[in-house]
Amino acid sequence: MSCTDEYIQYVLEQLNPAGDVSVRKMFGEYGFYMDGKVMGLICDNQVFLKKTDAGADLLGEDAMEGYAYPGARLSYVFENLDDQDFVCQVLKATWEELPYPKSKNTKR
Repeated sequence: MSCTDEYIQYVLEQLNPAGDVSVRKMFGEYGFYMDGKVMGLICDNQVFLKKTDAGADLLGEDAMEGYAYPGARLSYVFENLDDQDFVCQVLKATWEELPYPKSKNTKR
């Protein structure tokens, strides 16, 4: 099952207070970005956030984890984005640890 347009709009509304959040269609689902960094995936109407130490500290050891698709890396899973302040706090802390994507224009 792929993401619904309604769910993507809901995610964008809930996450935008954290920063400039956008989505890009990829592999039939969506990647999501915040302020120029890849943050995770949105698949099957679930948000999969890249794992970081900051995310682990905020989410605790009972954090829900899962795989966005077979062969993907283990991610944190947000099924409920209703606590917007907390979710945005986790996103901001995660963003601080993640690198910017490498430029595709660099010579090898």
